Amino acid sequence: MTTRGDRHRFLLDDDWERLPDGLRHADVTAVDVDADDRVYLFTRFDHQVLVYERDGTFVRSWGLGLFTMPHGLTVGPDGAIYCVDAGDHTVRKFTPKGELLLTIGTEGVPSDTGYTSSGPARVHSVERVRHPGGPFNRCTALAVAPDGDLYVTDGYGNCRVHHFSPDGELIHSWGEIGTGPGQFHLPHCLDITPDGRILVGDRENDRIQVFDAGGRFIEAWTDVRRPCALTVAPDGTVFVAELWRPKGAKSFVHGEMTEDHPARLSVLGRDGGVIERWGDSTQDRAAPGNFIAPHGIALDSRGDLYVAEVTYSFAVRPGLVDQSCASHQLQKFKGIV
Repeated sequence: MTTRGDRHRFLLDDDWERLPDGLRHADVTAVDVDADDRVYLFTRFDHQVLVYERDGTFVRSWGLGLFTMPHGLTVGPDGAIYCVDAGDHTVRKFTPKGELLLTIGTEGVPSDTGYTSSGPARVHSVERVRHPGGPFNRCTALAVAPDGDLYVTDGYGNCRVHHFSPDGELIHSWGEIGTGPGQFHLPHCLDITPDGRILVGDRENDRIQVFDAGGRFIEAWTDVRRPCALTVAPDGTVFVAELWRPKGAKSFVHGEMTEDHPARLSVLGRDGGVIERWGDSTQDRAAPGNFIAPHGIALDSRGDLYVAEVTYSFAVRPGLVDQSCASHQLQKFKGIV
């Protein structure tokens, strides 16, 4: 399978991950690569980090028993591995072999946002967030700036982006509840462009908001839906994994869906304009090259693309797809020059 774009074409590597006997996972919630193009997966069921060579050869696993709800993973410029755990409200920094270096947040203690985990929701559970709070309440993702500063989206139980120093001291937070500029309904992912802009996937508002390094709103890109993960290429091109919204589901900005909106992969220019898209099938979601629940994305130094999916959590467990789709968790696309 070759993707259909003209500017960025990829060939699917349909059987990349070689999972050893005795290891398993039902979701791959995040993926990133280091300077040597080693691949790090953050998995659920079992909750741990798996490390592979670029060709899919298994290297090691670590973290089993440590994580509550794996969500985001980022490899820093120095090779450190940052794991964002939405379940215990922490960001942890590790060596590549899993030795703990730093914890930001208090394990098991969410910040005060008035959020409750149960109760009616008209559109999404994030509407139960009553007011902004400090770090963290069900944090989601992390990006490292060129100067080593850390930016963290705090999404499911909050509505903020937090800016930290390299050693984890809070510098600044921004964000409010809502659909206006600088407001969020689930800040879910982020990355930093080569010119220093902060791109934040405002998932349930169906947009990417663009900020300067100090959190000042610049603009919003609205030709996306449910952006779950994004990564910025060295030339400023933005790759966005967009989550499925089934017919009948609701959006804070678009109302109720009158038709199915399948998951897809979008490639955007530096101005947010769409360059190309693929993977959006309503008939054969689990086919190679298509997507069900894309949740993590990474590009390596050679231009190969990895897309991680939470198919079990999002689609199999609630009955949106049947168990035969459960293996649809990670796809590698080799860049074609």
